[in-house]
Parts: sequence; structure tokens; C-alpha cells
Amino acid sequence: MRRSGGLSVLIALLALAGCTGEGPTLPEAAGPGATLAATQDAPAFDPFSEQPASQVGRREVIASPSIEEIMQPGGLPEMALGRKDAPVTIVMYASLTCPYCRKFQVETFPVFKREYIDTGKVRFILRAEFPIGKQSGLATVALRCAPPDKYFVLYEKFMLQQASWVSQEVRPDPIFKVAAQVGMTRAQFDRCRENRGMISALNGIKERGRTLGIIGTPNFFIQGRLVKSVIGIKEIREMVDPILAGRVAATDTAPKAR
Repeated sequence: MRRSGGLSVLIALLALAGCTGEGPTLPEAAGPGATLAATQDAPAFDPFSEQPASQVGRREVIASPSIEEIMQPGGLPEMALGRKDAPVTIVMYASLTCPYCRKFQVETFPVFKREYIDTGKVRFILRAEFPIGKQSGLATVALRCAPPDKYFVLYEKFMLQQASWVSQEVRPDPIFKVAAQVGMTRAQFDRCRENRGMISALNGIKERGRTLGIIGTPNFFIQGRLVKSVIGIKEIREMVDPILAGRVAATDTAPKAR
């Protein structure tokens, strides 16, 4: 998103789309399996990329990706909650610095987990590897360096404590203070910051998200349908309940543009 507009316009756009990152808007008419070349006028900083932003160039974006393409294995294990054979799968892309991701975590996730994940109706996959900003990128590295059984615990701590560590510049110490709450030592944290294999894998996850059409956070795939908007428990019920009842296909359940 360009920063040349007025503050009121920026706030209005953020309220509609959430935390935005660079990427194309796909036309609704594009057919399944089609690809579009995505151009960027001013690519945003990629905290995991080792190449200058001017070299990012063009990428192919899949219009209407299949469930198989969405679930293609990445360089790191998926972090998921719920039954593997749940009838509905929801994939959420998040940035740790995104206030709308925090809002979802605080206001919607507890009810969503109780009603859909804990009851076996939904398998929830969290891909918090879509950082927007350098500080977010470093926090994502720390998140993935935590033990797998602490991933969701640490994610929630980062969300609830956003005000204590989010900044425009890179500040490792506040991030470590949050990570230490799940038992991470400073030595482990510092090693993770230098783990090029980890950073490369995280970069791959983010780039794959862009290829699938993710342009900001939170974005969701609900049983294969990309939802590029901020949603709450009302919207989840409206989309998921008809699928569970077998009344409609997932592609018919996306919320209308606001």
C-alpha cells in the first residue's frame, strides 16, 4: 500500500482489508488453474529475502488455486489444531505485527476454537509466516524456533503483547522477552537469528502464499476459498455451517465485498 494518501483514507482501507502487504488483486473472472503475472510498482520489504527489493520482479499468481495447491507441503511442518479428518479446513495467513490478526486472536479465536476446532468440525492451520515489516520478520523467526508444542502458545503471547515489542526498527530484545516466556534461552534465540536454513524456509512459505494470492493479513482459505477480508465468528458461522450441513459448496460461501 502506498503511503501518499490521507490518514483517513488509509484507516478506512485498513479496516476493510486488514494489514496489507504488496501483491496483486486478482480478477474474479479468472478461471481455475489460471496464472497471472504479478507486477509490483514498489515492492514492500521482504524481511527474509536476501535480494534487493528491486530484483523481486514478477511472480506468477495462481487464480483460484485448488485445495491440493493450497495444501502443498512447504519447507517447514504445518502448524495445525483439530482433527486431521475434520470435514472443513481453514488456513489463516497472519503477520505478528498485524492489529487485525490480534483482534481475531482476542475476540474471535476463543469462540471459534470452542465451537469448531474442539468439536472436530474444523482443522485450523496457522501460517504466521507472512511478516509485514522487519520487526515482524524477526518475531516470525523466533516463533518458528520455539518447540512445536509451544507454537500456538507463543503466537498468542506475541499477539496479546504486541504493544510491548512492535516497533519501526528492528529491536531483538523485546522479541526475546516474549519468546523467553515459553522457555527459549538467549543463546537459542541468537542461534535462530543466524539460521539461514530456517530463514530460507520461512521465505519460501511467504513466497508460496503470495503465489496463492495472499496480499495481506489476515487472509483465509476456507475449504479452498480465499477470503481477503477481516472476519469474525459471525462470518465464520455463515461460511462454515452450510458446508457442514452439505447445503452449499465452499465456493458459494465467501462473504460479499464490503
